[in-house]
Amino acid sequence: MAGTDGSGGIAAPKPGCVRCAAVARILMLGGGCRGRVLAAAMVDDGYAVRATTRTEANRAAIEAAGAECWIGTPDRLATLRGALENVTIVCWLLGSATGPPAQLRDLHTHRLRFFLGGAVDTTVRGFLYEASGTTVPPEVLAEGEAIARAVGEQNAMPIAFLRAGAEDPEAWLTQARAAVEQLLEG
Repeated sequence: MAGTDGSGGIAAPKPGCVRCAAVARILMLGGGCRGRVLAAAMVDDGYAVRATTRTEANRAAIEAAGAECWIGTPDRLATLRGALENVTIVCWLLGSATGPPAQLRDLHTHRLRFFLGGAVDTTVRGFLYEASGTTVPPEVLAEGEAIARAVGEQNAMPIAFLRAGAEDPEAWLTQARAAVEQLLEG
């Protein structure tokens, strides 16, 4: 399409106009303490971040980190359907989720599999799975890792695994940021 400058190309912006680079939207399932720290870091890097929480009680803390708050829970996957809108990368930051053992197993197996199945036909182009945690048994996290890997391979979706533990917050944040960047690079 011909530009208005007569060159046949795209017209230069008018003085005072700003062009924005494309921005990736990152969805964080798990808007707890570490999730909010990662959200703030990704916002500082220029990304749009949407973080989930189960209740309104955490909205202010999520928004203070610069992220959009989404009320929803993997325990009721329908509450997350709209959260996937225009998302490029999903971070499943639930390695330190709390609840009864059966609920945690379900979260990292059945619910993870159903969530990923629903994310396949969306704008999601990468998935980060927190494969370490303080409250979820290692064997459950290993099951979740295997599910994420299998769904990723079956659907050509890049998958990354966050293995740094919560006991070293700096290493956790560094590894999480690097994993998101790697997923964005394809």
